[in-house]
Amino acid sequence: MATKDPTAVERANLLNMAKLSIKGLIESALSFGRTLDSDYPPLQQFFVVMEHCLKHGLKVRKSFLSYNKTIWGPLELVEKLYPEAEEIGASVRDLPGLKTPLGRARAWLRLALMQKKMADYLRCLIIQRDLLSEFYEYHALMMEEEGAVIVGLLVGLNVIDANLCVKGEDLDSQVGVIDFSMYLKNEEDIGNKERNVQIAAILDQKNYVEELNRQLNTVSSLHSRVDSLEKSNTKLIEELAIAKNNIIKLQEENHQLRSENKLILMKTQQHLEVTKVDVEAELQTYKHSRQGLDDMYNEARRQLRDESQLRQDVENELAVQVSMKHEIELAMKLLEKDIHEKQDTLIGLRQQLEEVKAINIEMYQKLQGSEDGLKEKNEIIARLEEKTNKITAAMRQLEQRLQQAEKAQMEAEDEDKKYLQECQSKSDSLQKQISQKEKQLLQLETDLKIEKEWRQTLQEDLQKEKDALSHLRNETQQIITLKKEFLNLQDENQQLKKIYHEQEQALQELGNKLSESKLKIEDIKEANKALQGLVWLKDKEATHCKLCEKEFSLSKRKHHCRNCGEIFCNACSDNELPLPSSPKPVRVCDSCHALLIQSCSSNLP
Repeated sequence: MATKDPTAVERANLLNMAKLSIKGLIESALSFGRTLDSDYPPLQQFFVVMEHCLKHGLKVRKSFLSYNKTIWGPLELVEKLYPEAEEIGASVRDLPGLKTPLGRARAWLRLALMQKKMADYLRCLIIQRDLLSEFYEYHALMMEEEGAVIVGLLVGLNVIDANLCVKGEDLDSQVGVIDFSMYLKNEEDIGNKERNVQIAAILDQKNYVEELNRQLNTVSSLHSRVDSLEKSNTKLIEELAIAKNNIIKLQEENHQLRSENKLILMKTQQHLEVTKVDVEAELQTYKHSRQGLDDMYNEARRQLRDESQLRQDVENELAVQVSMKHEIELAMKLLEKDIHEKQDTLIGLRQQLEEVKAINIEMYQKLQGSEDGLKEKNEIIARLEEKTNKITAAMRQLEQRLQQAEKAQMEAEDEDKKYLQECQSKSDSLQKQISQKEKQLLQLETDLKIEKEWRQTLQEDLQKEKDALSHLRNETQQIITLKKEFLNLQDENQQLKKIYHEQEQALQELGNKLSESKLKIEDIKEANKALQGLVWLKDKEATHCKLCEKEFSLSKRKHHCRNCGEIFCNACSDNELPLPSSPKPVRVCDSCHALLIQSCSSNLP
């Protein structure tokens, strides 16, 4: 006997366990007949089996403190591969009670089941085996064909509605142990299952009878619908008459608008021709006048430049003359100071002479009193006379100098007066020239202002004409839009006529078929009476599909038709229609589907 590979045996065991758990979960959920809670044992075992399948062949990741081996790593990859899974990842990370990666992975599996997208998410992972190789060994279940088979089995879980509370559940500390007792069958379990099947069949027959009673009640509702349809038909006839009157009024308005549009077009064309001629003439005159004005403006500019240069020269000369005048005034002030100083010295000398005279008088008196000292006094007098002579000579020289200084002062004053007179005459002449040139500048400025105003008026006229042209263009565009609207109104008128004819035909057909519907309602009543005798078949009695006659198996499951009660395969009963007993669409076989559609189409007009 050749020894089998232990990893292959493990994969086969996990695959079989997954099949059993998924099959048992689907069968129990269908018999249970409502949404599953987190306390439901088959659902808990399903999550344990899925956890073991995802853990098979995981690589051990080393860290500084311990060895890490969790399934949260590959599940996080789903966000990158499948963008719709980002919401699950974000909600799992936001959960407050989860602390370990294993708890996050368990919460992720529960949310994926509630979304009915677990098979889609895991299919994305299995396709990307290059990325999975970072987390799994080469012999892992997710890397082999068994993983693809499990993903295919997970598609059947989309039938189940699960309502799981993830927030209050302690997912970190749960122990994942598979309970094999749930999948081992005993004789008591088989008997209980048969009883449950019988009870379910009785309940289905009860529901079927209630649906038939509801169908009978719907006949009265059909009569009320017929009455409402007749009332709506009368309203539609009145609305059609009103619509006809509105169409006639619209046609008259369209004829009036056409005539008005033609008149407006004629007037606008004439006005455009007149404005074009006027604009061309004004443009020519404007061009000629603009050339003359440009020449005048250039000449005036040249004159202004020359006059400004002359004015600058005159101002420079005046500045030089003013500086010379200031220098002369300073020199005069210095001469006055010298004269005052010399007058002070003369006054001091005169005082000295008066003192000498007094001394001479005293000496003469002393000479009379004392004859002995006459000689000495005479000598002193001679000396004094010499001194006086020298002083008189100095006085004369000083007087001469004073006279010369006064003459120089008088001459300087005369020269200053002459120079000032010349400067005043020159300044007067320059001021006259400046005033004349300012007058010329004022005249030129007034001429330029007049020309500018004339240009502004011309520009305003041109802008007004441009505005008029734009207004006319807008009017032409409005006329074009009115034409388009008129054409649209014509199309709508034709469509309304078509709808009116169709509604008249529909009313005629409704009148013809209302009588037929009453007869068919009686036929439906008789058919319902006949259907009340039908029996809801048991699952054990049916081994082959009634239509295709193929044998039922795990892949080809059994389905009841909610109308006739027979058992069919999925391919022969994949139709859904709302029955009178249930407003929601219910599974129906192909033959009943065809009959119901024919009856509905015959009832409708």
